[in-house]
Amino acid sequence: MSLSPFVSRYEQVILDLDGCVWTGGQAIPGSPEAIELLRSAGLRVAFATNNSRATTEDYVAQLWGIGVKASVADVVTSGGAMQHLLAETRPGRTAFVVGTEAMRRHVANAGLKVMNGTDLASRAQVVVVAATEQFTYDDLRLASLAVQRGADLLATARDPTHPMPDGLWPGTGALLAAVETASGAKAAVVGKPEPQLFLTALDRLGEGSTLVVGDRLDSDVAAATAAGLDAALVLSGGTTREEAEAAARRADAPRPVKVAADLASLVKGGLD
Repeated sequence: MSLSPFVSRYEQVILDLDGCVWTGGQAIPGSPEAIELLRSAGLRVAFATNNSRATTEDYVAQLWGIGVKASVADVVTSGGAMQHLLAETRPGRTAFVVGTEAMRRHVANAGLKVMNGTDLASRAQVVVVAATEQFTYDDLRLASLAVQRGADLLATARDPTHPMPDGLWPGTGALLAAVETASGAKAAVVGKPEPQLFLTALDRLGEGSTLVVGDRLDSDVAAATAAGLDAALVLSGGTTREEAEAAARRADAPRPVKVAADLASLVKGGLD
C-alpha cells in the first residue's frame, strides 16, 4: 500500500488525537495502520491535542495500546503547554484549577500552589480551566469569585465539544463559557486555535513541509492557519460534511486544503 499523491507532497505530519486517531480512546478504524504507513514512507509524525484530561505519558501509553509507537517527545498537549506558560510567567502564585488530577499536577509542577480543597480557593491568583467530567457548581462558584477578585483566567482550549463513541460530549469550551459568563472575564487560551501547540511540534519534528490533520475547523484548521501550515480536515470527529461545505463558502472561515472521511482514507487515497 502506498501513500496518496496528496500526502506524498509532505515530509512530516502533525496529527490531532481525539476525532482523528481515536474516539474516547478507541482507535478510529484504519488510523493505526495509516500512521504506520506514514512512517514506513519516511514521513515524521507528531501528535498535538487540546485534551488535557491526562498527562503526556498517559497519552503515549494509550497510543501504544492501540498499536501506535510513540514517545513523550512525539506528543504535545495543552496541559503541557499550560505548565510551560505558568512556569515562565506565574511561578509562586496560587491557583484554582477546574480540571483533572493530571491538570492539577501540571499546575503544581509549574511552581504554583494549588488551592483546590482549601478555604482560600476563591482568592487564588490564577484560575485554570481545563477538560474534566467532574465539573460542579462549586467549581463554577469558586472560579468565578476568584476571577471577580482579580485572578488571571487561563484555559487550555475553547473546543465546545469532545468526540466520544456515543456522540459529542461537552468540551473545555463549554465549561469555560460558564466561568466567563459568571465572572465577566475572557480567558487567555494556550491550546488550539492558538498556534503554539503546532509550533512546539514543529520544534520537535524539525524543518520540512508539514501537514496538520484534525477534525475541527475552529481549532485544528484555525491553529494550522495561524501557524502558517496546511491542514487537512477529517470527518471522523467533531465536524460534519455539511459544516465543512458551509465553511468553504465563507470568506472568513479557516479552510482546509483537503477534506477526507477519516485518516485512513486521507493517507491511502480512498474515497472521501
